[in-house]
Amino acid sequence: MMEKLTHFKVGQIVNTQGLKGEVRVYPFTDDINRFDDLKEFYLGKDLNATWEVERVRYKGNMVIMKIKNIDTVEMAEKLKNKFMYVSRENGRELEEDEYFISDMIGIDVYTVEGNLVGKLDDVLQYSANDVYVVKGLEGQEYMIPAIMKFVPTIDMNERKMIIDPIKGMLD
Repeated sequence: MMEKLTHFKVGQIVNTQGLKGEVRVYPFTDDINRFDDLKEFYLGKDLNATWEVERVRYKGNMVIMKIKNIDTVEMAEKLKNKFMYVSRENGRELEEDEYFISDMIGIDVYTVEGNLVGKLDDVLQYSANDVYVVKGLEGQEYMIPAIMKFVPTIDMNERKMIIDPIKGMLD
């Protein structure tokens, strides 16, 4: 059994916004409004320093965030490209069929016929829908859209994903 991660990525600071220290955050969540509840977070691998959220607003699918004590564009610039993490305790409760992406990485992927395809290597999050990146047995990568039609089953107890690929998907 894989160890559950204690922290997970909620977004990435991708740019500065204006001159007063605000940053643009690309959210790694299907519900952008979860950022309304975010009070504090960690940046990068430093889990000793917490950063406080002063306020949040939204612009399209981006989160515009003011972080406490980041008051200039120069200070904000230093945070660019860093990933934002929250501890699992600060995360919200998951619905029954939801999983933290961090817990899914590494599960085995089989076709509906029962053939082992490989392991789940990554989850790419797009605004339309996520894409599962499966690392094949020979090291090849397959991109599987995270929709019921192609991924009918994810069994976290058995740590396996069943996919129903269309022609060409696994070529």
